[in-house]
Amino acid sequence: MNSAPSSPAPPLWLAYGFLALSMALVGSYVALSKPLVAALPVFLLAWLRFLIGALAMPHWLCKPANEPPLSPATQRLIFLESFLGNFLFTVCMLFGVSLTSAVSAGVIMAAIPTMVALLSWLFLRERIGLRVWLAIACAVAGIALFSLSKSELPAHLSHALEANLAYKNSWFGNVLVFGAVVCEASYAVIGKKLTGSVCPKRITALINLWGLALMTPFGLYAAWTFDFASVSAPMWLLLLFYALAASVWTVWLWMTGLKTVPAARAGVFTVMLPVAAALVGVGVLGERLTALQLLAFGLCLVGVVLATLPARQAVPAKSPPLG
Repeated sequence: MNSAPSSPAPPLWLAYGFLALSMALVGSYVALSKPLVAALPVFLLAWLRFLIGALAMPHWLCKPANEPPLSPATQRLIFLESFLGNFLFTVCMLFGVSLTSAVSAGVIMAAIPTMVALLSWLFLRERIGLRVWLAIACAVAGIALFSLSKSELPAHLSHALEANLAYKNSWFGNVLVFGAVVCEASYAVIGKKLTGSVCPKRITALINLWGLALMTPFGLYAAWTFDFASVSAPMWLLLLFYALAASVWTVWLWMTGLKTVPAARAGVFTVMLPVAAALVGVGVLGERLTALQLLAFGLCLVGVVLATLPARQAVPAKSPPLG
């Protein structure tokens, strides 16, 4: 029987902040990492990300004194968290987007909040109220509008930015992108399960280590003929930021927020990813916002507000008078 986890759950308002900051960081480093994708092969970039992450947090692998040993079931969940959320998601997105259009992929990816809610209901038995469903609907609509408003790949399809957008076999590409949606939703649901017995720092370090192991054969193959001298010093600094943000900061923030927030409600915060990516594009990369994107901003904001509004307290019924 598992004892209480080693780190206390944050208060609700702070947990919401952690979830929003996690997804905002993802959107930020995705927008800023476009030069990295052009300078490094995808599998080499992913492998270096996990390698830098492993070097940055070996001390997070240590078991806290008041945390129970990892059970076989927990170890399997940790492996699945990395296999689905890191490895298989990247592969499905890489090849899926190469076989379908950017708009189709973006609209399919908008289903992530709904898929998180369905899986959390199915596997975690979470009860999902009408207000959370409305928040999910706003999130889906907002992300879909972001996808439809851009001719390039949406920011949250970062793992496939260099893919060649061919339109042949688009049905199979759509299936692969939908597989990526299921992988990403599984990542949120399994993460919620893990936070009940393992502290967020240790989860972050363990799934990164599995990601490194899974990606190493592909990374070494890509590195074998790659000219590392062709990468400039600013690109190496950008790689360092990308690796720390993707493997350490965003994962720890997400897992810490999940200790308090139900998985279905946490899924709504994925709207912060395209929002942050668009803001970085405007503020740093000189892009311009369209009217459709402003409408998407509004829908995303409504979704977050609906998801974070405090629930109404039930008013106790008055007891009938005695006598």
